[in-house]
Amino acid sequence: MSVRATARLRAELDGRGSTALPVLESAGPLALRRTRSLLPEHARVTVVGAMSAPLNGDRLAIEAEVADGARLTVDAAAATVALPGPSTGTGPSTYAIHLNVGERATLHWLPEQLVSAHGSDLHQTTRVELAPTARLLLREEQILGRHGEPTGALTTRLTVRRAGHPLLDQQLAYGPGAPGGWDGPAVLGGHRAVGQLLLADPSFEDAPLPARLLGPTAALTPLAGPAVLVTAVAADARLLREILDGALHELLDGLKADTGNG
Repeated sequence: MSVRATARLRAELDGRGSTALPVLESAGPLALRRTRSLLPEHARVTVVGAMSAPLNGDRLAIEAEVADGARLTVDAAAATVALPGPSTGTGPSTYAIHLNVGERATLHWLPEQLVSAHGSDLHQTTRVELAPTARLLLREEQILGRHGEPTGALTTRLTVRRAGHPLLDQQLAYGPGAPGGWDGPAVLGGHRAVGQLLLADPSFEDAPLPARLLGPTAALTPLAGPAVLVTAVAADARLLREILDGALHELLDGLKADTGNG
């Protein structure tokens, strides 16, 4: 039997300069837990998998709202593994993520890796609405197959809008049914891990960054708005995380220098 579940959370200022979580609703395999934050004035929520999911045919969703001025970090306790499930004919699973970030609010969306196991079929969508002065740090990582196995079918779409206008809209597809060439030299080049890091900050309006390579398998691309996108491929999850973490530290150090907050 397929699972249908939607988890919800809302972060807002508590009137004392901190961020409260008046809405924290777990559902099905998506257990939301408030955890200790290492960042000042940030609330932190960790997504804990309460059961194996998504299986083919499951319909999962997370809805998160960060109200004006609030600061929130969302991470995960472990990787998400897309699995084929016990029966056939159930169709693909879906995992829909909806994020809304208000004026002067900050969201760090930092899940662990998404692993596409052999035989699975997952469609993941992430939709983000940003206010003009919102700040967003978003990381996505896809691992194509568990150790020693081929990947499942995986389609991901990331759509970000700022002040009602498109900032980024990209779709990626891997595995059975994907357009030809997805594993060729122009896309993955034999790598099994792929990821992206999106940083949107109003500071980039005054000091946009140029496009450049970040080593042999990663690149930084400025977007048509106050944001940059880092894309990378790697042989495995560990190397991919090292590349994205290095890029993030460099970007954050640059922002601190530009705003005088270092």
